[in-house]
Amino acid sequence: MSRELETTWDDVREDLRGAMPDLSFQLWIEPLRLVWREVNALYVSAPRHVRTFVEERYLEVLRRSASRTSKAQVTIQLVSEEWGPSESDGEAAASSGVDHLTEVLNPKYTFGQFVIGSANQLAHAAALAVAEMPGQTYNPLFIHGAPGLGKTHLLHAIGNYVQDFGSGMTVRYATGETFTSGFVNALRLGAIGEFKQRFRGTDVLLVDDVQFLADKVRTEEEFFHTFNALYESGRQLVMTSDRAPVDMAQLETRLQERFAAGLVAELDPPMLDVRLAILRKRAALDSLAPIPEETLREVARHVTTSVRALEGALIRVTAYASIKEVAPSPDVARELLGRLYAVTRATCTLEQIQTATAAVLGVEREALIAKDRRPRIAFARQIAMYLARELTDESLPAIGAGFGGRNHSTVLHAHSKVTRTLLDDESTARAVDELRRRLTHSGS
Repeated sequence: MSRELETTWDDVREDLRGAMPDLSFQLWIEPLRLVWREVNALYVSAPRHVRTFVEERYLEVLRRSASRTSKAQVTIQLVSEEWGPSESDGEAAASSGVDHLTEVLNPKYTFGQFVIGSANQLAHAAALAVAEMPGQTYNPLFIHGAPGLGKTHLLHAIGNYVQDFGSGMTVRYATGETFTSGFVNALRLGAIGEFKQRFRGTDVLLVDDVQFLADKVRTEEEFFHTFNALYESGRQLVMTSDRAPVDMAQLETRLQERFAAGLVAELDPPMLDVRLAILRKRAALDSLAPIPEETLREVARHVTTSVRALEGALIRVTAYASIKEVAPSPDVARELLGRLYAVTRATCTLEQIQTATAAVLGVEREALIAKDRRPRIAFARQIAMYLARELTDESLPAIGAGFGGRNHSTVLHAHSKVTRTLLDDESTARAVDELRRRLTHSGS
């Protein structure tokens, strides 16, 4: 997006943000992108799942806002995400130079909004250390993990922190795709000097989805020299990718080596209790109506792999309940999300949970069922009960009966104790996570 388009769309978004509920803004306006502008017309791309609703409910709102911020009568044309301007228009767009080579940081992505758990603790600590002392610790910092786990959030958090507390240090954020397209345009326009200055003249360079550079020989060459120029002058580099440097086979070896020369931190999917904490924070930040804890738990049970999907599921549930004019109950969440996500319940039996727990924690399965009250056995039993409630559809009395005839209050107590322990004890969190992975992936 060119700087002109970026500025125009930022103005429209800020105008709308203050004029409509935050939930509605996130659901229907956040996914929109301004992709082209003519004298009196804006072309806005919309994902297929929101386009019809936006056209019916918000097209006039968008038009009024665009006209108000532009101080002229403007029309809005909704287009698909695949839409692009004609070839002649594209040539005109290219003539704008290289102002579009870096992107704006999202002010909502801060360290304060990032929920920490055992799956992301190292990456968060390293990102914060880099933000506090750019170029002095963990340089370069390379964060990798599957989509939606918080890589972009940490990258923006570093940038926002440096801009707020870095005593005038400059920050450049770009995606691998933006860097590549900008380099190609700069070559075509004879603006390579301006391109180099923009990226090599910054104090902190943040590059998202750096795997996009792979198999692009000239772009890799340029990034190699950019990396060296910044690193050798003591300035900070932070990169993210969907895989570790060693797994980026299509990338030049010398770049792989440089990416791995500093700290490489991996993000893993969050455990249930962290997913619940993320949902609670999201609900509080968005000022959503009070949502029952069991509803949040139902969302967390259905969505296990991505923070982005988790937050999106919460918005879906609250929006669906609002449209239907019902409370956001666990039943509503189950009905809506059951069609979209495969829940990780009813995948194993009580006996399988007991066997796996005994193996991982080094106790006898029979001891979990017996009236053995030794602390080590009792805690292993509580973990097994916790997993039984999380991973099966058994009732509380049925779970208690499966553990030597114990009552449902014992199961509830076990679940509460393990839930609290997971927040403070990393070794227990790792053991429970390993058990959950074994049970949900192999059913053994």
